[in-house]
Amino acid sequence: MGTAVGGKGLEGVVATNSGICWIDGDAGVLSYRGIDIHELADRSTFEETTYLLWNGILPNALALREFSTHLAMARSLDHRVVDLLRSFPATATPMEVLRTAVSALSFYDADEKDNSHDANVRKAFKLTAQIAMLIAIYDRIRKGKEIVPPDRALSHAGNFLWMLNGEKPSETATRTLDIALVLHADHELNASTFAARVIAATLSDMHSAITGAIGALKGPLHGGANEGVMRLLLTIDKEGADPVEYVKGMLAARQKISGFGHRVYKTEDPRATHLRRMSEQLGKDSGNPKWYEMSRAIELYINQEKKLNANVDFYSASTYATLGIDIDLYTPIFVLSRISGWAAHVIEQLDDNRLIRPRANYVGPAYPAHWIPVEERP
Repeated sequence: MGTAVGGKGLEGVVATNSGICWIDGDAGVLSYRGIDIHELADRSTFEETTYLLWNGILPNALALREFSTHLAMARSLDHRVVDLLRSFPATATPMEVLRTAVSALSFYDADEKDNSHDANVRKAFKLTAQIAMLIAIYDRIRKGKEIVPPDRALSHAGNFLWMLNGEKPSETATRTLDIALVLHADHELNASTFAARVIAATLSDMHSAITGAIGALKGPLHGGANEGVMRLLLTIDKEGADPVEYVKGMLAARQKISGFGHRVYKTEDPRATHLRRMSEQLGKDSGNPKWYEMSRAIELYINQEKKLNANVDFYSASTYATLGIDIDLYTPIFVLSRISGWAAHVIEQLDDNRLIRPRANYVGPAYPAHWIPVEERP
């Protein structure tokens, strides 16, 4: 009875105007504020990229220094939030913990009920810094380790690794994570970003929008593919199997191989280009190249047989593994980066807001259908 306006899952539907991120899936282009992701990955930092996403322009030296200092100074958590982290059951996953703890952060934020532009920027600073702390602190708590206080002299990536591992990270590890954060910072109207904008559009608050985004990312069809990739690599390694032969068996059994193909890109995911290189270099530097080598063998085979390209998740798995990061932290690290893009979209939405209220194409029984007395129903 209605008129379809797009494919299943809103495929092909343009939902809003945005000046944050532009993707050309046919050409394999991803850009933030018009700047190609390859330039940003090669030359920028997470702090500078976040400034770009929030402000629309690259900062000058003074603005970047002030921005980085402001972000570092936001590394603070109310002790009651830390107590909350300690109270979670051992069965809680890091994504469940992060979803719940981010919601709780609003209780202790003086700007919670203020939806002005300036207040949302202040909340964005705090959430970006605090999410990194939540992930690292919870991982320390669940392992029975002492919490490591933040080091405001370190970069965002460096401080996260410091708080996670309790030792100052190498320049290589810091730069590797920093590039990964740049690559994951935004990706237009993906499921979690759209969820955040829908929530913000009701004039709810930033914390609610980000909590909703985390809930969307928790779903395995959005986040978590790199966890699947790493579990596959671990299984192959444990069984001593040949990677290509193992994957052949999976395909013969019609099992899905995580980390390949993308809803938007018809060519290689431009983020995968950098993560492949990072995975290879980390493997060489650490003297443990097996995860990269296994990944590369699988990628070449899948590309040859199925004409599918690796996406951002495929090589992020081996990259994070070589950095010594636990598998169930891979998706929280996605949040560690994507909070910058989510915040940019929430700010943009609220700066020129209209309630997001799409229509559905009705495919139910034809109108008019009528109520039937219960004794007359078949």
